Amino acid sequence: MNTIAKAMTEMSPRTKARLAGAFYLLTILTGVFAQGFVSARLVVPGDAAATANNILSHDGLYRLGFAVYMIEMVCQIITTVLLYDLLKPVNRSVSLLAAVLGLIGCGIKTISRLFYFAPLLVLGGTHYLSVFSGQQLNAVALLFLRVNDIGAGIALVFFGFNALLKGYLVIRSTFLPRVLGWLSVLGGIGWLAFLSPPFGDRVFSFVAILGIVGALANIGWLLVVGVNEQRWREQASLAEASIWR
Repeated sequence: MNTIAKAMTEMSPRTKARLAGAFYLLTILTGVFAQGFVSARLVVPGDAAATANNILSHDGLYRLGFAVYMIEMVCQIITTVLLYDLLKPVNRSVSLLAAVLGLIGCGIKTISRLFYFAPLLVLGGTHYLSVFSGQQLNAVALLFLRVNDIGAGIALVFFGFNALLKGYLVIRSTFLPRVLGWLSVLGGIGWLAFLSPPFGDRVFSFVAILGIVGALANIGWLLVVGVNEQRWREQASLAEASIWR
């Protein structure tokens, strides 16, 4: 751990920014793959029998989806830590709060993926589940998947508050374009729709597009430009000199 901390301390702000952009991009790509190309393909909303048949017929793909979900969370945790370190010269307390909210969201989303994996256990033909009928097991498997979706929606609320605070920090920074901060704020407001899960489900497509546009803008800037190192160091020096940060 000391070696990792030392490496992060010695890393230049621009390198941190580009690493954050790379892991941010991996977070988006893995999430889109697991949700859009695995879960959406195999899970049939409202049809327990069809969903169970799809999972059993594509067991390997379903397990791959779970593994990719886990990789997504690892990438998001790394991104959160790197952005905390990058933005703390603006306001250490706010940056820490944003990181804590983001990590709580990651924890909730990771736990919710247990319910994504649970249908494999329910439908796996274990002898002690033989007391239940096939229809009952199919229904329970679909219920677990619904709980998984609700858990992911709750995590989005924390990501929404995280995005609002990150947007505020970027707007107040001198080393990143303010427009990136405003895009983050808009995305954060969108994710807060999941304060009411039914409403969040209804507007998810619009909110997801808004969030992805902002995310891609931030990713592109971080990867291509990084940060203005001179201004970052100037703001970091001012932060160290201030008793309020």
